[in-house]
Amino acid sequence: MTALTDPQRESFRLSMLINDTRYRSLTFQAIALILVISLFAYLGSNLVRNLAAAGLNISYSFLEDPSGYDINQTLIPYTSRSSNLQAAWVGILNTLLVAVLGCITATVLGVIAGVLRLSKNWLVRKLMSVYVEIFRNIPVLIWILIIYGIMTVSLPAPSAFRGDNPTSSMLFNLFAFTNRGIYIPAPVWGPGSMIVVATFVASIIAVFAYRSYAKKLLFSTGRLLPTGWPSLAILLVPTILLFLVLGRPIGLDIPELKGFNFGGGIKVGAPLIALWFALSVYTGAFIAENVRAGILAVSKGQTEAAAALGLRPRRIMNLVILPQALRVIIPPLISQYLNITKNSSLAIAVGYADITATLGGITLNQTGRAIECVLLLMLFYLAISLSISVIMNIYNSKMKLKER
Repeated sequence: MTALTDPQRESFRLSMLINDTRYRSLTFQAIALILVISLFAYLGSNLVRNLAAAGLNISYSFLEDPSGYDINQTLIPYTSRSSNLQAAWVGILNTLLVAVLGCITATVLGVIAGVLRLSKNWLVRKLMSVYVEIFRNIPVLIWILIIYGIMTVSLPAPSAFRGDNPTSSMLFNLFAFTNRGIYIPAPVWGPGSMIVVATFVASIIAVFAYRSYAKKLLFSTGRLLPTGWPSLAILLVPTILLFLVLGRPIGLDIPELKGFNFGGGIKVGAPLIALWFALSVYTGAFIAENVRAGILAVSKGQTEAAAALGLRPRRIMNLVILPQALRVIIPPLISQYLNITKNSSLAIAVGYADITATLGGITLNQTGRAIECVLLLMLFYLAISLSISVIMNIYNSKMKLKER
C-alpha cells in the first residue's frame, strides 16, 4: 500500500517571470509601469531644463502676494488686500457652491422630467419631451448668457424700491429681486442657536432612519407605514418647540435699501443664479433621459406584480421601479455630475468669480505665472472629479445586485 503525498513545489526561477503564466502578466504590467514612470520623469526633467535655460523657474511664492482685486461674491472674508492664495480659496468655494447646488437641482429636475416623460398624460409627456430636446441640444454657455440677460433686463434696479411711491416692492417684505441679484434674509445667531441647529440636523437624520425602517418593515412583513406626515413631524416639531422654549435664539437680518443698493441680509448675485439655473436645467435634460432609460430597463412584470399586490402607482414607482432603475441610472449620472463641475468654469462669461476666473484668470494675468496657475487648476479639477467618482462608485456598488 502506497501513501499519496503532495508533489514537491518547484523552486522559483527568474525565467518563470516570462515562461510561467502565473507571473507573465504581472511582469508585463511592471515593465509598462516602469516605462510610464520613466517617460513622465523624462518629460518633467526636460521641462525643468528648458525653463532654466529660458531664465524661468517654477515658484509658488506669488500666492503670498496681495491680490489687488475685488470679488463680488464670497463665502469667506476677503478684500483686495488679501493674498492670491485667499483669492484662490474664494474661487474654490464658489466653484464648489455652484457645483453642489447644480448637482442637487439637476437631479431633482432630471428625475421629475424622466418620470413624467413616461406619463400616460399626452400633454405632460410632450411638454417634458420639448424640455429635454430644447435644453440638451443648445450649448450650456448660450443658456447661461440667456438667463443672465433675462435677469438683468427684466428685473428692476435697486433704485426702483426707493421713494414714497416705489415701482417695486419686496416679496413678503423679506426678499428683494433686482437686476443685481436676489437679496434674502440672513440668520442672526444668538445664545442657544447652535442647540437649535444641532436639533434640526438630528431631526434630518431621524427622518432618514424612520423612512429606512418603514421600507425594511414593508419588505419583510408587508406592513405599510405612512412616511409623509411622520417625516414632516419629526423634522419640524422638535426644532420648533426648542426654538420657542429657548426664546427664539435665531433672528433674521432683513435686507434694507441703503443708498443705491441693498444692505444687510445675503446677496445671491445674478451671475451665480444664471450659472446655477443654466447648469441645472441643461444637465437635468440629460439626467431625464438617463432616468427614462433606467425605468424602461425594468421589466413590466415588476409593475404588474406590484399592482397585483395592491400598491398604488406612486408607491410602485418609489419602492419597486426606481430602486431597480438606479442600477442603470447611476453610472451615467456620475458623468453628468462631472460635467456640471467642469462646466462651472464657464462662469467667467458672466463675471462669477470661480477658481478659473480668480486663479486661472486675474491672478494669472497679474503675476504672469501661467505654468503654476494652470498646474494648480488641473490639480483642483482632477481632485474634485476623482472625489465625485469615488463617492458615486461606492454608492453604485451598494446598489448593484448582490450574488448569493
